[in-house]
Amino acid sequence: MDESAEFLVFGATGQQGGAVARALKAKGRKVRAFVRDPESRKAKALAAEGIALIVGDLFDADSINRAMAGIAGVFSVQTSSPAGEITDEQEVWQGKAIADSALRQGVRHLVYSSGGAAGKGPTGMGHFDSKSEIETYVRSLPIMSTITRPASFMEMMLLPGLGLPQGEFTFFMRPERSMQMIAVDDLGRINADILVAADRFDGKTIELAGASVTGRDLERAFTAAAGRVITYTRFSDDLLAQNPFLNRLTELLETGLLVGAADIPALAREFGPLMSIEEWLGGHGKPLFEAALTDGTADVALR
Repeated sequence: MDESAEFLVFGATGQQGGAVARALKAKGRKVRAFVRDPESRKAKALAAEGIALIVGDLFDADSINRAMAGIAGVFSVQTSSPAGEITDEQEVWQGKAIADSALRQGVRHLVYSSGGAAGKGPTGMGHFDSKSEIETYVRSLPIMSTITRPASFMEMMLLPGLGLPQGEFTFFMRPERSMQMIAVDDLGRINADILVAADRFDGKTIELAGASVTGRDLERAFTAAAGRVITYTRFSDDLLAQNPFLNRLTELLETGLLVGAADIPALAREFGPLMSIEEWLGGHGKPLFEAALTDGTADVALR
């Protein structure tokens, strides 16, 4: 895409959008971040890095239209219902509103960030099926588009309540079962590459992951990074019986839907080296991991 093109990033104060905005800025591109509160800490951090802020609300179609003016490429991501901020129906409305506005305002290329469980049939979980619905809608529009489906973020392992301060790590897979993951920095870099090469990626759906790890792999990596033993366990059957949400996620992993479908070697050939768990823990993930080890309050957002 032309060097003078400007890109609009939604969710820029979240993990995905922030990583994409910064990756585009690192490429020397003009970036506009759609934010609700320009005085928030994360919005001010974006502005300090030279990323332009445009204020709007994802429930206000007019503000979305204003943000789209003069934009060549859009990165679209919405908060999912597990974050507790919106419903699945509202997520779908927002995803469709962004796509409609991009078409109406003459945007050349739309990248929609979906999810690894989307587009593979009904899951029975609204926050996955909502993304499948948005994908279908985006594909129905006469606009250049690319859909990316990220695997679970490495950063998500540092959410509170998973046991790290107690020398444990409890997660979804059985100790010898693998699951694909991706570092948010890699996700941002790949989506930025796609945005600046619209013609090359138009019409494609790309599964994103950087590593495939087992519970035992995590145990070894976390133990090495912590300098003390971190024991891996799968969520207990008792906990899963009491928590329908975690139980269904675990079932989807057992059936293979949440394992991940990315061709990691092909992604590395296309977009360059991707971070392993060990590399992530030694780099961007290090301060997050250390915070999670001490008090379980790493600054991790659910999008």
